[in-house]
Parts: sequence; C-alpha cells; structure tokens
Amino acid sequence: MNNQADRNGTRLDLSSHQPGNGSRLDSEREAGQPPGTEGALLDEKEVTPARAGWKTQQTLQRRAPFKTALYMVGLLMILFSATMLPPIAVAWWYDGYDVVTPFAETLGATLGFGLLCWLPVCRLKADLRNRDGFVVVVAFWVLLSFLGAIPFMLAEHPHMRLVDAVFETASGLTTTGATILSGLDALPKAILYYRAQLNLLGGMGVVVLAVALLPMLGVGGMQLYKAETPGPMKDEKLTPRITETAKNLWVIYFGLNVACALSFWAAGMSLFDAVCHSFSTLALGGFSTHDDSIGYFHSLNIELISGIFTLIAAVNFALYFMALRAGSLRVVFQDAEFRFFLAVIGGIVAVTCAYLYFSGAFPLWESLHHGFFQSLSIVTSNGHTTASYSDWPFFVALLLLLGSFFGGCVGSTCGGIKAIRFLLLYKQSVREIRLLIRPTAQIAVKLGNRPIPDRVMQAVWGFYYLYIFCYCALSLALVGTGLDLVTAFGTAAAGLNNMGVGLGGTASNFSSISDTATVLLTVSMIVGRLEVFPVLLLFHPDFWK
Repeated sequence: MNNQADRNGTRLDLSSHQPGNGSRLDSEREAGQPPGTEGALLDEKEVTPARAGWKTQQTLQRRAPFKTALYMVGLLMILFSATMLPPIAVAWWYDGYDVVTPFAETLGATLGFGLLCWLPVCRLKADLRNRDGFVVVVAFWVLLSFLGAIPFMLAEHPHMRLVDAVFETASGLTTTGATILSGLDALPKAILYYRAQLNLLGGMGVVVLAVALLPMLGVGGMQLYKAETPGPMKDEKLTPRITETAKNLWVIYFGLNVACALSFWAAGMSLFDAVCHSFSTLALGGFSTHDDSIGYFHSLNIELISGIFTLIAAVNFALYFMALRAGSLRVVFQDAEFRFFLAVIGGIVAVTCAYLYFSGAFPLWESLHHGFFQSLSIVTSNGHTTASYSDWPFFVALLLLLGSFFGGCVGSTCGGIKAIRFLLLYKQSVREIRLLIRPTAQIAVKLGNRPIPDRVMQAVWGFYYLYIFCYCALSLALVGTGLDLVTAFGTAAAGLNNMGVGLGGTASNFSSISDTATVLLTVSMIVGRLEVFPVLLLFHPDFWK
C-alpha cells in the first residue's frame, strides 16, 4: 500500500512495510499475530518515520479542539474586558473613584484570564469545527457569568455574594431580567448602567459581536455563529461572508437602540434612563434603573414607545436587513413567521384586554393600556412592567405565563420556543390530520412556498420535547427546594423562557428563593438562552469521541 490518504487528508508513506522488506512487522504477520497488535510489538527504536508522523498527526487532531477552544475563549475574554471601559467612564462621571475601582479590577482580571488562555496557543492554526463552536459558546457564557459578577461582589453597594452576583450577571447576559436586587433607585449609576450593558451585549450575543469585529482571529466564525444563533433556519446566510452578516445584524441592532434611546429621551426620560432602558428594551432584557420599572415614569407615551420597540425587537432582525437591501417593508410582511407571530400576539393582547375589562379589574381605557403593554412585555420575554400581573385575575396571569413559551420570532432577541417552531408544529399537525383522511396522499409541510425538509421537522420535535422536559424537571426541582407549586411553575418559566417575571412569591423579586433555587435558575437561564441543544450535547458521550 503506497501513499495512502487517511480520512483527514493526511498522506501516509507506508512503503517501508511492504512484504518482503524483512521488517519485524512482516515476520510477526507471518507468525500469525492477531490483526491490530502489530504496533504494540514494535520497539520505540523501530518505529518508522511514517508511522511516527501518523501517530503525531492523530494526537494533534485529538488535542486541537481543546487548543482551539482555549484560543477562542481567550480572545473572546480579551474582547469582553474592553466592555468594562464604558462603566468606568460612567462611574468616573457620576459616582467617583470608589465605584471606578471594581470595574477596573474586573477589567484587569478578565484581560489577564483571557491572555492566560490565549498566549500558550496564540500560534495555533486550526479549523473550528461545529463541535468546537458549541464548546466555545457554552464555555464562554459560563465563564462570562462568573467574571462578569466581579463588579457586583467588589462594589461597596450592593456588595453581593457569589451565588447572587452570578445570578444577576447571567440574568443580564441571557436577557432574562430576573433580579435579586432591590432599592435600585439608590444604587450607583455605574452599577445600573452595567446591568443595562449586560442586556445590550446579551441581546444579539457577544459571540456574534466577536465574529463581526474580529475576522482576523485565524479560525472560522460560522461555527460560533451557528452555535450562538438559535432557530431551525439558522443555516441560511444573509450574505456570502459570515463576518459581514454579523456586522449587518449588529449595525441594525445598534441603530434601533439609538432610535429607542432618542424616543425615550424625547418622551421625558433623562438621558441616562433613556440609554439604559433602550438597551434593555431592544435586548428584551427587562433590567430597569428603578424598582417600579417602566411604571416609575407614569407616562403613557413612554409605555407606548416601550411597547412598539418591544414588538420590533421580537421580529427576526434578518428581515430588517433584507428590507433595507430591498428598499421596501414588503419582505417583512410577506414572511410567514412574522404574520403568524402578529396573529398570535394580537390574539393574546385582545383576550387580555377584554378579560381585564369584563372581569371588572380595570376600566376600559386602563384595560387597553395595561393589557397591551403587559401582554407584549411578558409574551416577548421583555419583563418591563407597569403593574404586578400576578395580582390580576389568575386567568390573565396564566395566559401570559403560557404565552411566554411562545416568545417571538427566530433571529430576534426574545426567549421562549419561538414562533416558527409553533408554526411548523401546527402545520405538521394539520398534515397528520389530512393524512388520516387520505393515507396515500403526498402532503409536504411548507413555509411560504418552500417545503420543509423532514430533518428540520425532526429537529423541531426534538427541541420541543427537550424544552418541555427541562421545564418540567426544573419545576419539580424548584418544588423540592421548598417553593409552592404556583411559584415554582412561574419561576421555572421566568428562567427557562428568559422572561424574568415570576409568579407568586417571585412576581416582583427573586431574593426570597434559596441558594439552591438560585443556582438552578442560573443554569436554566443559560440553557434557555442557548436553546437547550448546545448545552445538553456536551453531556452526550458521543460528542467527545
């Protein structure tokens, strides 16, 4: 066998092992040694260069993913360390040196950790495979939750414990908006800004930002983008280059943030509040600078602006890019998922407003006012509130809680299962009914005019099962920590759907739950943000083979 190529494309020169060369290997084969034991019988001195090269190549291929993960995580951490500069500037302008110090120390710690990971493998030249992308994304989000918690622990006020600080950081980065903090109005401005900035970064994804800004990383970015960006249609490219795609999405995201901030400012917010609330609104993150959230301002205009931009943020950002490229909004309204999303969200809003009025909870105008804003905020997993919805009729509270599983469109910043999956499941259900009537018919599930491959439908069904299973398991675990049934179900939905507004004992704040429940919720927020699969497949043995 001469110059054979292995499955990885490596050329192997095995001519020295041809029969008749008098090698020890040939004699062992002739002596009837079992296949596959030849290598064990070779002395170190007798290993041929070709075989040694083969072994070296195999070892490098086994170790490369870990080196690639270190390389990417290190660079991403270096990138994240730069995000400490804006809070430092805010602290210097509003609060003073004592508040600057925690963020400066976090910058140093994050930068040092990033360099520690990156420098040993800085000369690595390797391709980033799909599995490497999943490892990097999950590792990055977990590490970010710990390193991003440092300012909360070092600051004199609020000076949080580790478990609470990690919870607060993970809640911000996953755009959940659940908080343990109270007395937000008295907190330093830098802390409030930092919480809003966590929402901003988590909205479109720090990893996608890295792909947009760091095309010189030396490894491919598509795997990171696919692992970070959820949804069954994520393999579709807006542009030929993934870097260009990520840049376009971030430009649109940043532009909408600027428009939202200016709108809030014009409606009566201070510039600081306007910027912070725009970050959390477009990210559907829910963090506010006040304990009463949007209700603090008692302004119908502000609530209307928040509701409109919440609706905008719940739509696939790729549609905005295509609309800009086409110069028309027609492409948005022609999208099947968008129309389905509007129909569902419109139905939920209508039912909520009608029930609030006919049940006597509010007069007509207040029913329309609260019903519109709260329905949009909770269903799209924003989490901004004007009133405690848990105090409303239980029918409305349960309706909105179940609506949070619906979420918004894929490719948006919302949580939940996403509209496109519900649409595909609905179409599949209709297909099965029609097949019962006509068993021999050939009926395809279509999205618009495109048939959906069976592989996509299988993935949707698998995701739906795992999502509901995780929700049930989390609810059961929370009941085991001592929470009552209503609180456990509402809290589990708030964490896994990245909605941030609980029910029962956690309707306004999560400080009352135990440390065990806090850890469970922290994990659930990351699982929900990464949409289950990237996290769970790390625990499958085949993933590491």
